[in-house]
Amino acid sequence: MEITTTERRPRRLSRRRRSASVFAAAAVAASALIATQPAAAEDPWLTQLDGGYVRITIPNAAIEAAVGPVSQVVVEGNVAPSANWGQIGLTRSGANWSTTYGPLEPGLYYYQVTGDDSKVIKDPTNPASVASEPEWSTFFVSGESAALLADAPEEAGTIETLRYHSDVADEERSALVWTPPGYDTKGQPYPVLYLQHGGGQGYRDWIEVGRAEQILDNLSLSGALADMVVVMGDGNVSDFTTELLDNLIPAVRDAYHVSNAKKDRALAGLSLGGVQAFRVMRDHPGEFAYVGVFGAGPSRFGDIRDVPVGELNDLTTLFRLYVGNKTDIAYNDAYESMRQFDELGLRYQFDGVNPDNGHNWNAWQENLVDFAPRLFHGKKETGDPGFSEGHTALEERFDPPAAGTTPTPWITEDGFVTFETTTDFADADFVSVWANWGPGGSWVRVEANKVGDRWRATVGPLDPWSYYYRLIVDRVSVKDTSNPTKVTSEPAWSTFFIPGEESRLLADVPPGEGGTLDVLTYQSAVVNQQRSAYVWTPPGYDPDRAEPYPLFVLNHGGGQSWTDWVEVGRAKQILDNLTRDGDAEPMVVVMPNGNVSNFNAEVLGSLLPAAEATYHISTEPAERAMAGLSAGGARTAGMVKANPGAFAYIGLFSAGFGSTSGIDVAAINEGTDLLRMYIGDITDFVYPSAIASMAQMEAAGIEFEFDGITPGPHGWDPWQKNLIDFAPRLFHDAQ
Repeated sequence: MEITTTERRPRRLSRRRRSASVFAAAAVAASALIATQPAAAEDPWLTQLDGGYVRITIPNAAIEAAVGPVSQVVVEGNVAPSANWGQIGLTRSGANWSTTYGPLEPGLYYYQVTGDDSKVIKDPTNPASVASEPEWSTFFVSGESAALLADAPEEAGTIETLRYHSDVADEERSALVWTPPGYDTKGQPYPVLYLQHGGGQGYRDWIEVGRAEQILDNLSLSGALADMVVVMGDGNVSDFTTELLDNLIPAVRDAYHVSNAKKDRALAGLSLGGVQAFRVMRDHPGEFAYVGVFGAGPSRFGDIRDVPVGELNDLTTLFRLYVGNKTDIAYNDAYESMRQFDELGLRYQFDGVNPDNGHNWNAWQENLVDFAPRLFHGKKETGDPGFSEGHTALEERFDPPAAGTTPTPWITEDGFVTFETTTDFADADFVSVWANWGPGGSWVRVEANKVGDRWRATVGPLDPWSYYYRLIVDRVSVKDTSNPTKVTSEPAWSTFFIPGEESRLLADVPPGEGGTLDVLTYQSAVVNQQRSAYVWTPPGYDPDRAEPYPLFVLNHGGGQSWTDWVEVGRAKQILDNLTRDGDAEPMVVVMPNGNVSNFNAEVLGSLLPAAEATYHISTEPAERAMAGLSAGGARTAGMVKANPGAFAYIGLFSAGFGSTSGIDVAAINEGTDLLRMYIGDITDFVYPSAIASMAQMEAAGIEFEFDGITPGPHGWDPWQKNLIDFAPRLFHDAQ
């Protein structure tokens, strides 16, 4: 499926333009989405769609059979920012729990199904498994950025299981061994890389989750890897050093054509395995010429001041450290370790802070890609000693403010956000933060950790944009009372903002350079009571100017109200910036309460007369616009059909036009200068119906514009982008 993003166009546009090719592509995608929805218990629970999207459909009967009745189901795995552990919430519809999610970045994903926070289920329809995590399943999203993690295009290395006796454990144990393409038992003996897993993992994890086989195959076939044997042992033993030196290495030497020279040995490990690697290097200088520590801080596991610096510097060809970003639990340990190494004079290389990943397999896969090609080329040929591309220096610790510091969340300059609860939930069992930081602004939950009598979670780096979130405490939505922001229609929500170039149009303008936001109170003839609407007037609004201002009526969605475009949608900031930049005509924008039995009568009979009496606005249809999101889009479409020509400019955000039966197509086309359709991607639940609606509009002869999807779900991220695109298109023909 080809996805075309919506871009802002020049201010003066041709009338009623639409893209047939983009519409056709979207229609095909909608058909594919419907066709791939599993319907039976034996069908796959997770189906991969084009473009990195996944469709998840889980029969409730299967969940109840496994763990009993549940009130909540999530799919959790490495789907949160920085590829950390996160939860995708599923919605119950009839017999199934389901959602469509994405697009996911290329790479390997691991996941489990969880009901009611603690009832974990393995996806029985996915044959992929992880021995150390029996509830996990995996799937791979292909793409150029994950090319080294894909299956090799031709015959490459071989994975075998080595079984040997362990004197330390007094049992038979296993390791996995990768031999390179063309492995030859008669030529020069091969050097060996011993590659260790982390805590709570096992010897199979580097293959089942780490994609080590694919990485080594692809590096070898590309010529980037020296011929070597790679051994992935089991580090779950009381004395790892003895196990490695006295049991595993001799077993490998007996079974494979490998060198016994210490210069031909490398040792690397992730997390606890990295600590084990450091300890072996510290206690046995020179046993391994190359040592890699992935996501681990040796300073936590021994007195670094006692390391034999001289011997290590003389006998170690390469000692290279790796760490993820501020969400990596090893971040501060790595910082402290390197400070001590520098004081001691211990030579090491640092790969820099990985800005995109935390303490997870995505980071460790990248570490292996960087480390393995540096091995066994000779003492002076270990590659560029500097950072990997895009990695950054580690110049200070990451320490959020002390407990109880308010308001929260705390936001760093580079987009890491730390949440902390009050002490009210000290006795809670599960706390998470659920926010729009998934793909395109989709909702993803991130677990919080208990710290004293509070719960904390750090998430990031987040792209510059506006965010909204709620706390989930033992499956109940709770407002973050430490955050003073509010959303009237969603009492559990709070908001925060990440500044940056991408979010510039959503940022506050300098004082005195924006428009004015008023509350218009008026008497409604429909409900026979006073009602309210927000009214934005442009910078420099002049009630006495010769020409009245054009009017734009901006509608909210279902379950929302007149405050949402301001409290969540940041409409004031968007309008301020567009007008200040000269991209939007000065206009008056009214954001009404659409929750009324007769919307058309409310707007035409009560709201507009009150606005006309209070503000200097035009009564000419050619100088009036209306747009709405979701149910507000449906109300807007209803206005067009019932009162063609009352508003010359129409925008429907995540909404279809509805039935075309019995409408006056000619009057609509004649009275409408612009009818522009917007829809999110296939994660937007109205996507199929909106695409079908446009097909009906086209068949009926209604003239409209549609330039492709706005990437994202049925949420504020796409709707803000829709407003940014729509507002600059208004009222140019009327001037």
